[in-house]
Amino acid sequence: MRPAFAVLIMLLSILPAAHAADADSGKAKAVAVCAACHGATGVSVTDTIPNLAGQKRAYLEVQLRAWKDGSRKNPLMNAIAAQLSAEDITGLAAYFSAQPGAAATTAKSDFLPNLAKTSVTFPEDYQKTYTKYHTINFPATGQVRYYFANNAALQAAKEGKTVPNGAMLFVEVHAARLGPDKKPVTGPDGFFVPEKLLFYTAMARDAGWGKDIPEILRNEDWNYAIFTTAKQHRPAVNQAECLACHKPLDKVSYLFTLKQIAEAGKSK
Repeated sequence: MRPAFAVLIMLLSILPAAHAADADSGKAKAVAVCAACHGATGVSVTDTIPNLAGQKRAYLEVQLRAWKDGSRKNPLMNAIAAQLSAEDITGLAAYFSAQPGAAATTAKSDFLPNLAKTSVTFPEDYQKTYTKYHTINFPATGQVRYYFANNAALQAAKEGKTVPNGAMLFVEVHAARLGPDKKPVTGPDGFFVPEKLLFYTAMARDAGWGKDIPEILRNEDWNYAIFTTAKQHRPAVNQAECLACHKPLDKVSYLFTLKQIAEAGKSK
């Protein structure tokens, strides 16, 4: 046997074992983190999230590197991939590429129990005891949102301190009134005129609330929730999406609106 051919045979025999080793190293990360959205075996939890099972390894590696370096944009995936090492990316790509594809297009994975549950409860007295500190128009969805903060959040932000346990932010999400041109009507204050309450969103924190959340997603002890207009938890809400989006904001208490909260606190 020629030396070059012998080397080729040896390399080909090593590749499957190396792939299996990479897949084993990626499994733990996939089960602990990626499973929150893509399922433990790469079959996603909803129709809006792509399946990864059976995807080509090289493709997965390229996409994860693009999320990591920011050349491909998505707030959720950029936040997750930024925390992955080169070895993590290799392992995850090997693991998901080795999984069998979904048996049917309707197949879905279950939500991870620790990310499907939330400790946030509806604040019945928010209109009387919370401070309305911000309003934002969302033209793409035809919505206007009103933001409220409780005293714990307001006082900490006012004093330039980390927002502590016991803090809560609460948001009313309204559909905007549409004019004859089917575009949202803007009031004298520059904000869309609300027509119908759609739902509420909330984020709050307390001791131990983050203990069961994977570190790559965890926002200290913050939990998130969506409530229906009947003040009930909306079913099938995956906290992973909120946690990943807020994860890069660790220097500002994981809040997009910390500046506005501080300004409202100073004006009281």
